[in-house]
Amino acid sequence: MAKYTLLMRSRSPKPLTASLLAAILALALGSAASVIRADDLLDAQRLQKQGQLPQALEKVDAAIASKPKDAQGRFLKGLILADMGRSTEAVTVFAKLAEDYPELPEPYNNLAVLYAQQKQYDKARTALEMAIRTNPGYAVAYDNLGDVHAKLASQAYEKALQLDASNKLTRSKLSMIQQLVNTSTSAAIKQGAAPRSTAEGDKAVAVVVAPLAAARPTVAQTEKPGEKALHDAEAARGDLSTSTSPVGSGDEAAVSKALQEWAGAWSRKDVSAYLGYYASDFQTPNGVSRKAWEAERSQRIGKSDKLLIEVDELKVSFDGDKATVRFKQHYSSPTAKGSVGKTIIFVKARGRWLIQQERVG
Repeated sequence: MAKYTLLMRSRSPKPLTASLLAAILALALGSAASVIRADDLLDAQRLQKQGQLPQALEKVDAAIASKPKDAQGRFLKGLILADMGRSTEAVTVFAKLAEDYPELPEPYNNLAVLYAQQKQYDKARTALEMAIRTNPGYAVAYDNLGDVHAKLASQAYEKALQLDASNKLTRSKLSMIQQLVNTSTSAAIKQGAAPRSTAEGDKAVAVVVAPLAAARPTVAQTEKPGEKALHDAEAARGDLSTSTSPVGSGDEAAVSKALQEWAGAWSRKDVSAYLGYYASDFQTPNGVSRKAWEAERSQRIGKSDKLLIEVDELKVSFDGDKATVRFKQHYSSPTAKGSVGKTIIFVKARGRWLIQQERVG
């Protein structure tokens, strides 16, 4: 049913000065302990793949002992514990990892997988929603969330049939949901494609589409500590510069972020910020003037006492310097509630993704 994340992104680069300092220290001092730790993690991964799980756990524990806060080592330990069937301990590892590194979606995803294995679907749903909130472009979490919703729907229909066994419509719906769940489970043994990186400079997250499998960190085999520190420092410098490269994997996250911020400005009734997400050549509805459209939007947003706009089920595609986002929009106010499918076309202008077209459906 659900999919474990098998690789975890490296954390965002440290500020430039800290990265440069780390590079200088690493080059000047070296670190035998770091080399030993990397070897332990590589050995643990090899042993885990060979099915020698107790030995793999011993190796990863040795690596963590030298660096208790290391995310990669703790991540691998969670996977090994899950493979050993020690789900309760694995949950503890991933929960603590999510607490210490809330910017990483992978621990939340793997928590959801473990909860789903235990049929705790409400907890699984909450964990997946956290993963998506952390990274709105994290495709595997959306996929897993769909599976969890299907299981919850199945439980609801089963309960309905217990109360009214003669309801043929409910029985038909249950049959359809069960077929969907079974199809999802049978398809889950295939290798899945790696989701796009959530930010430029991040490593891609690879996934194996297997029912509730855990995420597996990679350990560089050829990169020395000093070389890695220099690489991180250079990455930090690159992040601070203005990018002129064509649309790439990092743009999906940037587009998703722009959409979330647009919805946030609308929810806050920050009209100025909301209108600022529309490009100068935005195609207004029915061809009305930009001034009239802005006045109408300002009046409608401003008159509501309280608003909540949420977006989910994002699907992003690119065509040159344009990005098309199809998503579900949820609107809630004291007088109205509703959900609708929408399509927004963004265009990149002066380094920002701005709305050029907006339509329902």
